[in-house]
Amino acid sequence: MAVSGACHCGDTAFAIDADIPQELTRCTCSFCAKRGALWAYYQPAQFRLASPAVHSVTYRWRTNNVAHNFCSRCGCGTFSDSPDFQTDGTWDGVTRRIGVNAHLFDDFDAATAAVIVIDGKNLW
Repeated sequence: MAVSGACHCGDTAFAIDADIPQELTRCTCSFCAKRGALWAYYQPAQFRLASPAVHSVTYRWRTNNVAHNFCSRCGCGTFSDSPDFQTDGTWDGVTRRIGVNAHLFDDFDAATAAVIVIDGKNLW
């Protein structure tokens, strides 16, 4: 099953060649906590931006390892390209993942999903 979604105004849309994970992730780092996203993680090859890239703006902070993307028109946080961090904060130095804001999935209520918490506040 493919997953699709978009920001509030629809300028930043995406498609994912996979199902919605059984558990979403909430990160407690300073950026994620303020952003309020629930992350669904995918391999980069599974994610496709379905709108012109010009509508997506990138924010990088501190180490510049994570590209946080948001819509340039409505400001919704859409997806992040990041190292494939494990729940203990480790990373193999190579593998990447795409974290997609599950609140933006079409026909899906993220508030009803099971959620795990990553202690990003203390890990990175």
